Amino acid sequence: METLVRAGLFPTLANKTVNNFFDDFITRDLFDWTDKNFAALGSNLPSVNLKETDTNIEVELAAPGMKREDFKVEIDNDVLMISSEKEEEKEEVRKKDNYIRKEFNYQSFSRTFTLPETANENKIEANYKDGILHVVIGKKEGAKKRTLKTIPIK
Repeated sequence: METLVRAGLFPTLANKTVNNFFDDFITRDLFDWTDKNFAALGSNLPSVNLKETDTNIEVELAAPGMKREDFKVEIDNDVLMISSEKEEEKEEVRKKDNYIRKEFNYQSFSRTFTLPETANENKIEANYKDGILHVVIGKKEGAKKRTLKTIPIK
């Protein structure tokens, strides 16, 4: 392309194409992750809400269309792991039209959360209802919720 531009062949078209390519590449926000939806990036990473109360740590994971059996919830070395693997296969056959359609879909995700020292690994419950996986982790006896401390900005 550069040789064509120097030789004067297609100067306007070549310069415009090359410039647009580099302008687009340089001005694109590749590292701006603020306010991004992972679904728009081609990922099937479900959204999560985390909440801490005086007695529990609560995790809500949005995963509509799944079943309770599709999830695996594990804890290892103070790390909560929520994962899922789901494979679907559909086949439609119409012999009179000599028609066969076969589709398959594979979905998987894994989310991990480091638990605080106050978490009681022996007091964990999980349930799935209305497209939301709820995981409740109890806190150890005597664990207090830390109070909010505001840091002045100078």
